[in-house]
Parts: sequence; C-alpha cells; structure tokens
Amino acid sequence: MTAPQPENGKKKPTAPSDPDAQPALEDTAEMDVSMTPEEAPISGRKQFGTFGGVFTPTVLTILGVIMYLREGWIIGNAGLLGGLLIITVGFAITLCTALAMSSITTNIRIGAGGAYAVIAQSLGLEVGGSVGIPRYLSQALAVTMYIFGFREGWLFVFPSHPALLVDIATFAVLYGIAYVSADFAIRVQYLIMALIGASLVSIAAAAATGSMQYGLGEIQLWGDFVGAPEAPTQPNSFWVVFAVFFPATTGIMAGANMSGDLKDPKRSIPVGTLAAIAVSFVIYVLLAIWLAMSATPEEMVSNYAVMVDKAYWPPAVLGGLLGATFSSALASLVGAGRILQAMGAHQVVPKSDWLAHLAPDGEPRHAMMVTGGIIFASLMVRDLNAIAPLITMFFLVTYAMICAAVLIEQSLGLVSFRPRLRIPIWVSFLGLAGSLLAMFIINPTVSFVALVVTLGFYVILARRQLDAPFEDVRSGMFVALAEWAAKKVTELPTMQERAWKPNLLIPVEQSSDLRGSFLTIEDLTAPQGSVKIVGLSPNGRPDVLNEQLDTLTAAFRERDIFASATIIDAGGFAEGLRAGMQALRGAFFHPNIVFLRMPDSPDREKDYRHVIAEADRENVGTLLYAPHPRAALGQRQTINVWIRDRSPDWRISMEIGNLDLALLTGYKLSQNWDAQMRLVTAVGDPEQQAKAQDFLEKMIDLGRFPNSTAVVGTEPFNTYITSAPQADLNIFGLQPEPDFDTIRRLVDQTDSTCMFVRDSGRESALA
Repeated sequence: MTAPQPENGKKKPTAPSDPDAQPALEDTAEMDVSMTPEEAPISGRKQFGTFGGVFTPTVLTILGVIMYLREGWIIGNAGLLGGLLIITVGFAITLCTALAMSSITTNIRIGAGGAYAVIAQSLGLEVGGSVGIPRYLSQALAVTMYIFGFREGWLFVFPSHPALLVDIATFAVLYGIAYVSADFAIRVQYLIMALIGASLVSIAAAAATGSMQYGLGEIQLWGDFVGAPEAPTQPNSFWVVFAVFFPATTGIMAGANMSGDLKDPKRSIPVGTLAAIAVSFVIYVLLAIWLAMSATPEEMVSNYAVMVDKAYWPPAVLGGLLGATFSSALASLVGAGRILQAMGAHQVVPKSDWLAHLAPDGEPRHAMMVTGGIIFASLMVRDLNAIAPLITMFFLVTYAMICAAVLIEQSLGLVSFRPRLRIPIWVSFLGLAGSLLAMFIINPTVSFVALVVTLGFYVILARRQLDAPFEDVRSGMFVALAEWAAKKVTELPTMQERAWKPNLLIPVEQSSDLRGSFLTIEDLTAPQGSVKIVGLSPNGRPDVLNEQLDTLTAAFRERDIFASATIIDAGGFAEGLRAGMQALRGAFFHPNIVFLRMPDSPDREKDYRHVIAEADRENVGTLLYAPHPRAALGQRQTINVWIRDRSPDWRISMEIGNLDLALLTGYKLSQNWDAQMRLVTAVGDPEQQAKAQDFLEKMIDLGRFPNSTAVVGTEPFNTYITSAPQADLNIFGLQPEPDFDTIRRLVDQTDSTCMFVRDSGRESALA
C-alpha cells in the first residue's frame, strides 16, 4: 500500500531504510523535500539579518536626496507646523502600508520578490505580475534617477567633470557592486550609513554651536506657499508641497525586496521596516525644527542647499547627500534584480527559465544583466523627467495593492489568515485610501496612466492562465462573496421571476447519456445558466462514474458554463433523482429544471412519472428532450413553440398557464442559435382565429421576443400538426401524467426533434 499523501500533493519525507543511518544535514534534507522552492532557502546564498538586510537599505533609501535638498524648501513654503503636518501625513500613509505588509508577511512563507511575492501569494500570480512588472521597471528606472541625483551633487564639487562620464562611471561602480553579491552591497551601505551619520552629526554640531538663532516666537508656523526658486512668483499649495515631499517616504520596500535573502523574513521585514520608518520620521522632524530655527523662510525657499550652508562642516552634509543617492541607487538595483528573478521563477515574464537562473552563490546574475541593460539604456536618454512621476505612481500602486490584499484577507475572516502581527482593519483601509489619494494628489493624469498600464498587464497575464506553485485567497474571496449573496437572496421574496435563469439538473447513469445532448444543454444554459449533474450508479461503480462526471463538468466549464456534479446512491433511478432534488433544495444555485431524455423502457417511463410528480412538489420545472432519430436538430434556424387552444378566453394576464418555461426555453435557444421563433396555435373554430392571432402577437410584444412571428392554424390540433410550418425544434407543454406514446407520435408527425416542458410556477415569460 502506498504512503498517504499530504494535501499539497508532495510526498512526506520518510525515514531512511537503515535505522542506524545518520545522514548529514538531516534537518536540511527534510526541509528541502517538504518545502516548495519559494519556501526553502537557496543553496549558497548568504542570508542576512534584520539590521543589514532590512533596516539599513530601508533607512538609507528614506533618508535620501529629498531630505538634503528639499526639506528646507518644504519648511520655507509650509512653515514649521505645515511642514510637520506634511511629514506626518506622508509617514502615516507609509506606516499604514508598512504595517499591512508586516502583517501579511507574518502569515505567509514569503519567497523572493518582496512586495511582488506578497501580492502574488494573496491575490494570485496575475495580480502579482500586473503589479510586479511595472514595479520592477520603476525600480530599475529609479536607479537612473538616483544616478542623475548623484551626478548633480558630484558636479557641485567637481563642476568641470563631463556629466555623461560621471553617470557612466557611477553606473559601472553600482553595477559592479551589485553584480558581485548582495553581501558586498550591504557592506558598502554600512560605509554610506557612516557618511549619512557624519552629516547628521555635523548638523547637530551646528545646532549646538548656535545656528538655531530664531526662537519659537520668531519662526513662521504656517507658511505662505510662495513657490520655488525657478518660479518664485508662482504660488504653491499645501498639496503641491506634499507631492514634492511624499516620494521621500516611498522607500519602505527596499528591505522587503531582499525577502529571499533573509534568515527570518517573517521577523526581519516587520521589525526592520518599522524601525527604519520610526528612525527616519524622528530625523525628519528634528531637521524640520532645526531648519525653521536656523534659516528664514526666504533662505529656505530660494536655496535648495540651505542644509549644506547651515551645517557645522558643510562637506560632511555634501558627503551624506552623495552617499544617500548612491545607496538608494544601490538598494534599488539589488532589489530590482531579485524582483525580476522571482517573476521568472513563476513564469510571469518572457524568457522566464533563463531569468530564474541563480548562480552557485545564489545571486540572480541573469536578472541583473537584464536590469543593467535597462538602466544603461535609460541613462542614454539623459532626461527622465517625463516618466519620473510614473515611477512614483507604480510604487504607490504597489502600496495600494498590498493594503488591498490585507484588507481582503481581514474581511474574509478565513481561518488561514493567522498573522503573528495583527493590525486593525482600519489601518489597511487607511493605507489603501491614502495611497490612492496620494496618487491623484501628485498627478491625476499619470495616476490614471499607471492604473491603465497595470490593468493591461493583468489582462495579458490572465489570458496566459499561469500555474501558481502556491495557494492564494481568491477562491476564499469568491466563496465569501457567494455566501454573502446567498444570505441576501434568502432575505428576498421567494418569487424572483426577473432573476430567473436556467439551472439544469441532469441525471446521468453513464457519460454516454449526455453525448447526444451536450451541445443542446449548452445552448439551453449559456451564458448565465448552470448545470448540475447527478450521477446515478446502477452498476455499483461510483468511482468510474465519478471520473466520467469530472470530465463532463470540465467540458462544460471550458465553454463558460458553470457546472458541478455529485453522485447519489439511493436505490433506483427515480429514488436517486428525487433524493437529489430534495438535497439540492437549499443550494444557492438550486436547480429549477430537471432535464430528461426520452425513456427507452416501460420501467423508465414509470420512473419519469414519479420524477415529474416530485419536481412539481419541489417547484422545479421539467424538460423532456425527445430527439428525432434522423433529423436531430436540423439547421437550428426555426423553433415552434406550441400554445394550446384557449377558446373562447384569449385574455392575457401575468398567469398564462403552463407556457412560461416553454416560451423562455424557445427564446434562449433562438438567441443562442440566432434562429427564428414562432408562436403556433391551432383553433378548431375559425371564428377564433383573429382573437388567437391577436393573443399571440401581444404575447410576442409583452414578452419582448425579437425575430418572432405568430401562426394560427384553423384546424384541430391533431389535424394541423402535420401541416404546420416545418421547424428544426418543436416545443410543447408537458402534462403531469405524460402519455409517452403520444409524445413519440408527435416526434414522428412533426418530423423533428421535440421538447416537452412543464413549468415550475416560478418563472414568468412576461416579467
């Protein structure tokens, strides 16, 4: 007997055959067998802790060029209180996102790819890829932007150096460091952190030696928003200044991008990211106070380098500025390569197998080559101002999707959502709302473009039907939505004629039962109906029938027909089908039509009478399909719906007898076949012809049946049936005690396939 398999389909690790054997690295071997590639650590790759892997790249990215060259301008425009409000709002949005990301990373086995991995494991590869691809491109192009910023600082010191040469040399150094290893990059960032620390010490020394010459009563608390040095007469607003500051807070993913290189990402990402945000926020606030008390609003607005000028030792601040731009570029370059490698591992991008390759030391060098090529090409453009806002927007789209993923998981209340770090649901909601608000405050047009691009990638990836190596919450989300809808439906009145759609219950004893009527069933249910197949196993082989039913339901689903199947063993045909109707009475998509094929024996005719009687009791309609042995469904161009002689009462009301389901069936088939529908009746009294014609025409008008005509025969039904207009399908009413000999005679007389329909009482052709 084979060993039992766990739910994920992977074999459980087994003990070695030799009980005395003690294999080396036993724990590692067991882990490699039981974990997916996304969960297991990569052989040869050095793994980092919280400080080096998360805190350092995150804090260095936040303490960047905006802090050095724009915070003074922000305080000069907004005043101290206005500037502190801008800083607080920006960091609050970032904090909500960081808390959401931290919460969800403690609930999943996050692999490489950072935010991409979080979104993909929550909302599926299609959503993850649609966000991950533009985020990767933005991360790569952000390196170019940081290189341009580094060049501006470098030329401030060495104005005679050629700008292009500085850019290329900076890129070469950055790429060389990142290509060698992430370990080397982090060691370089430690040196840069020391430079930034020295710049802050220089500022602190200035504060201690008297640079803060203005008291609280002399500083401007709320600014006049006078503008920028390039356009001093053009006024700004609070939100314009906020838009300038907010990109400073979009560096919180720098550490999360290293998720595949961390020893304990569940701990390191939350602790490192939140610590970096807290430290950065304190530094920004203290610098705002120092600037407001050290310089006038005019100095801060007119001079971007006011922080350099006011420092105790200006070269230290300049060194910090160069170090900040260099470290931000380095962190973005290292992170971009890992995002691309992770998407390659999941077959999201072209040439995935090549991009997913890892060097023996665990470095994604193929992905780094592509990333380096993109960055070098963008350097040659020389000006990325046109797409710079788009880069920020894709970062914000990523933040919004992370918050949305957490919000969805929190709202579903699934047992699988058990994060070690729990946050209130309003935190993830504020993060989502804040990210979207920031997008449209900064630039509504570019925000719209970013959303369209993201949606475009989603459509492309959805068509590829990606196979994820992990589970996501989409099924739980749809189940929760269906449960909510089911609860709402139960609160509504029982009669919902306007919401009617065909939900067929089809008894099957073997798969060949549906072979001749498969397309007909599809035409009866498409596009919004459903099929519920009930397997009845008379030969005692439910396992074989179950496999056949799986194939049938898969075939319906491939044609966009919602289909499901179940097997019932309750004795004979009638007993089993009656049990199925009773069991499915409370189902959300409960069947409203029993689909039966013509019986082939007197015993089956007897079963059908019991089934029809049970369907009446359960308020389920009945459709008896009687195919013509030679004509089948012909050309599927015309349908006759027969209406009994109502003489002398041809009045129309909402209650039109056993006619609603017949009309709705004819209409559905006429739409799916692009066929003509005729309403046909035969009157024995010629004087009733005009009333009958008027009745049928009004029925067509009130029922809103397109491409339909009315035909009235002036002979008794049994005589007119042979001379009536020929049709590919004739639909008749079905009596509660059907005469199957008469049914067979009608198939012969019409020389066509026929359907015999009995209402459930819960449909209305005139609704």
